Amino acid sequence: MSYLSTLRLHFAGQFQANVSTVNNDPGHFDNAAFLPSYQLMQGDNMQPPNGWFNPQGDAAWRFLGCAVTAAWTPSGAVPGTDPVLQCIVADSDGRAPAKLVDLDSEQQLVSEIWGLQVRIADASGNTLMRGDFEPAAFADIWDRATGAEDGGDVDAGAMYQSVLTHLQWGDVTSSPFLLALQAAASDGLLSIKFNVDSLNMTFTSPDFMCGRIVGTIGPATAAEPRHMVIGRQFMAAPMNPPPNPPPNFFEPQGNVNFCTAVVDTSSNSILLDLGNAISTSATTGDLNDLGDLVLGVYSPIATPGNPAGTVIALGTIPSQGSGGYASDPTWYGRTAGIVALPLTNAQQQAIAASQLWLTGSGTTAISEWASGAYVRADTYVYRMSPGDVANVAVFATQWGQPLEGASVGFVADPSQLQAQVGSGFPFIMTSPAVATPADALAFNTTGTTDNTGLAVLTITASDPGTPRYFNNGQDYGLDGQVYGIRPSLTGSQYTGPVNQWDFVSVLLWSGFTPGNPVTWNALQPIFQQYANLYPVMNRFLNLADYASVVANASLLLLAFGLDPANPNAMPVTRDLSPAKRNAILDWLKNPLPGPPLAKPAAPKAAGAAAHGTPGRAAKGGKAAAAARRLVLQTAKTQ
Repeated sequence: MSYLSTLRLHFAGQFQANVSTVNNDPGHFDNAAFLPSYQLMQGDNMQPPNGWFNPQGDAAWRFLGCAVTAAWTPSGAVPGTDPVLQCIVADSDGRAPAKLVDLDSEQQLVSEIWGLQVRIADASGNTLMRGDFEPAAFADIWDRATGAEDGGDVDAGAMYQSVLTHLQWGDVTSSPFLLALQAAASDGLLSIKFNVDSLNMTFTSPDFMCGRIVGTIGPATAAEPRHMVIGRQFMAAPMNPPPNPPPNFFEPQGNVNFCTAVVDTSSNSILLDLGNAISTSATTGDLNDLGDLVLGVYSPIATPGNPAGTVIALGTIPSQGSGGYASDPTWYGRTAGIVALPLTNAQQQAIAASQLWLTGSGTTAISEWASGAYVRADTYVYRMSPGDVANVAVFATQWGQPLEGASVGFVADPSQLQAQVGSGFPFIMTSPAVATPADALAFNTTGTTDNTGLAVLTITASDPGTPRYFNNGQDYGLDGQVYGIRPSLTGSQYTGPVNQWDFVSVLLWSGFTPGNPVTWNALQPIFQQYANLYPVMNRFLNLADYASVVANASLLLLAFGLDPANPNAMPVTRDLSPAKRNAILDWLKNPLPGPPLAKPAAPKAAGAAAHGTPGRAAKGGKAAAAARRLVLQTAKTQ
């Protein structure tokens, strides 16, 4: 079971993602070259560019005004008398808001939500269900909005999928739907998936850093993946494959983004999730009209009325008329893009081992691989220290079922990381290379799936040194290194379109020994960097100043000692290694100053001059990061 179930509720509203953007620029990690102007709001044509579009962000992630818009059981839509339809979906009412965190400034395309608590509450605000959102990164980001002039992050759409744990239920006896959902969550888990788009990046707007969210909550079991669906996977091909310049994120050749379906035999239906798959108008936010979308099955043999090699229709999702996805402005919010199409017994047999297609007007089309196979890591973002071992669960499926006995290959692939070296990217300082030294991560090159479709990628970490420090290692810089590892099914029978985002990202921290005793001198560069990159903290204390830090030592001991999943944990960026965290905690208990520090030198003029004139994505968000991907280097050399 998952959110893509006949038992589910939908919600819609807004989200807030108040990220700080100073650390989006890898060059800002050079303490010796940092300028105070990098902490100011970006002005038009500012030279040099500063901390981009939201340097004062506090990283808060919130649900805003999210109402339950519909609920379904295996019997159909719940009646209007069920009080669940007057409920809201909200975040915590008793603790700090969740945090949105990048893995690294050179891997900004797997932003994770940490510390989110999700509630279903009644019209009076009483909590009926409370659960902890297991930290998860977004997936399948793409250039969703069409017709925009500026481009960038405002065009983007993406989705999050995770589970809710540590469930607490209130009095749900008045809602038959919530009683059914509670009963179905017998493993203490719920599945949640939501789509985000239409981010407002105009800092004079009251909706600055807010956007649209629609989502779904359903049951989950402990035996299933947490962040993906074991189902039918529709694979999009890129609009502009290399050597053409890539788009900001991803543009699907057939106008429809990656999506998933599940065949539900108990209800004789197929549930198709189009929530992050249909493009929108940048002007209105409405779903674009791609024509009637027809779900069909490819038939390699002739059937009555259909020659061999045709796609036989199974059902239609109308674009116009009553309830049409492009004509009804409430459709997206009411459905979260999920449609259920009935299947006859004969149709279920026909699709059991045959390729599904979704087609619309013109060139609109997307399908499964011809083999029906798919492979992906469930959790695909990892933070590791030297000596750590991570066992990554990788699931392979075929025709929506676990694929047993398949060989899965694992290869190093940094192509989607956002190093700037050699790209000619004009408006950031020169960034260090990624994925070097290559031998700092060791991993198995193959694995074989078991009867649940599971293969294990085992990653062993060693010390990468400090390959991303500036000035030939003399100046402080980015800690550790980022790497990418891509799983794929081996064998020619499994070839097909590849989802560029389906790889494992690893931040491997450098080894760190602070000395004994630990002194301020050893830790000041760390504190200085956080003071530079997270200026919202200046409202409370100066992290770069010994006296200010000592005066707040008790509070900092608490914040640095919290579990990273706690929304109050420091640093909010979650990019502090355990070794450095432990050193800070030890020092805060006995804050020795050490010998006097030399007076900091003036920032290097070359560091500022390295910033050029901003280009199309000059606001410095995800689009700016995506423009730095190493895939650019591949395209230029072909």
